[in-house]
Amino acid sequence: MLNFTIRRLVLAVPTLLFISLVIFLLLELAPGDPMAQVPLTVPPEVKEKMREALGLGQPMHIRFWKWIVQFFWIEPQVLVDSVFGTTFSEGDLRVISWQTRSPVMDIVVQRIPQTLWVVGTAYVVAILIALPIGIYSAYRQYSWFDQMGTFVSMVGFSVPPFFSGVLVIVIFSVQLGWFPSIYDTTHVVNSWDSFVVQLKQMIMPVMVLALQITAQLSRFMRASMLDNLNQDYVRTARAKGLSEYTVVMVHVLRNSMIPVVTVIALGIPAIFGGAIITEQVFKVNGIGQLLIGAIQANDLPMVQTLTFIFAVLIVLFNLIADVLYGILDPRIRYD
Repeated sequence: MLNFTIRRLVLAVPTLLFISLVIFLLLELAPGDPMAQVPLTVPPEVKEKMREALGLGQPMHIRFWKWIVQFFWIEPQVLVDSVFGTTFSEGDLRVISWQTRSPVMDIVVQRIPQTLWVVGTAYVVAILIALPIGIYSAYRQYSWFDQMGTFVSMVGFSVPPFFSGVLVIVIFSVQLGWFPSIYDTTHVVNSWDSFVVQLKQMIMPVMVLALQITAQLSRFMRASMLDNLNQDYVRTARAKGLSEYTVVMVHVLRNSMIPVVTVIALGIPAIFGGAIITEQVFKVNGIGQLLIGAIQANDLPMVQTLTFIFAVLIVLFNLIADVLYGILDPRIRYD
């Protein structure tokens, strides 16, 4: 397993470099000019100096190499400096946002906590709800619980977040007045009362996201459990006199979790990517809204950095899913 992990990590380096090149070339082909939003009263010579300051006058390969050096060499040094108080990155030029004229990673670090509060919590809640529902629905196939779970899952799949988000705002915020309709990203949690306020403003966006994620995970869990409940090893375990709880929750569940682990692991990068539609509905100033704003402003360094971070997370959690396969199923060997 260790050799397999090392091989995958080594292979991930050229893979990520190729992905970064593809992202850069696609963004180069995208229409638009970051200087288009500059007021018309700005003289042409000033605009030209601004373009040079943003690095827009340099050849494409030079800009790509500079971004590679800044992201893979300078930004890790900035992280080390912030943790250990060193000065390795002092004087080095970082990846700068064309829109805000500030380092891209500083903005990302500021937005991630807001995204994790909402999207991360929704994902955890969805897993805790979806797995028991999928397990019991499969064990009691075609029962009233299974039928109800199927109905709720279809609703979660069918209703888009921009509709369910507005619906819960109308019901719980406008009509009942229980929760705030707009998420306050400036709120600081430093006491129990402030934590209660944070929970109240999180409930509606978490509810919308958790419904959608639960619908997906519960269906996967149910289908995987049904596939394993009819296997020969289940009948053998029951014939040996094992209790029904042991058969289902130990033998069947462990094998059923293998495909579900893939869905869960590949869904985790989406947490850091944010829920773009939900963040727009509830005004959550997270990563998803940051990406939309960067695309609209043609802020290529911001868009390139964010999309590459998503690619890194996808490659990383693919590896984690493969490792978990070997833990869940002893028959799977990579060495």
